Amino acid sequence: MRKEILVVDDSKAIRFMLHTILRKHYKVTSVADGVSAMYCLRKQMAPDMIIMNPNLSDFPDWELVRYLSGSHLYNSIPLVVISGEDEDKTRSMADRYNVSDVFLKPFNPLSLLEAVDNILVGNLVQKIY
Repeated sequence: MRKEILVVDDSKAIRFMLHTILRKHYKVTSVADGVSAMYCLRKQMAPDMIIMNPNLSDFPDWELVRYLSGSHLYNSIPLVVISGEDEDKTRSMADRYNVSDVFLKPFNPLSLLEAVDNILVGNLVQKIY
């Protein structure tokens, strides 16, 4: 069975790009906001990974990341963050919330795919800044 990834980003272009590179290897669900992500998590799926923008319009300032990392229901799901924010802030917040990996915009999609593969097969858990 293919592993499932939930992509959460308010940018349609980012969602499309991630869906395109991930769908060959994984089952991908893409949503545009935090409310939709929570609906998926509560009603439809338990993904093997979440790839997300930490600053969504309905969950700003890492609010959804903070919730997921603090929840006993979701804190075991690896989180990969794609951020356009300041590198120092992103690094600090990722460390605080035990994010599995970080990609700063602009990023190499193939590097992200490699990181996803490594995290999901358990070969490597590292933070890339």
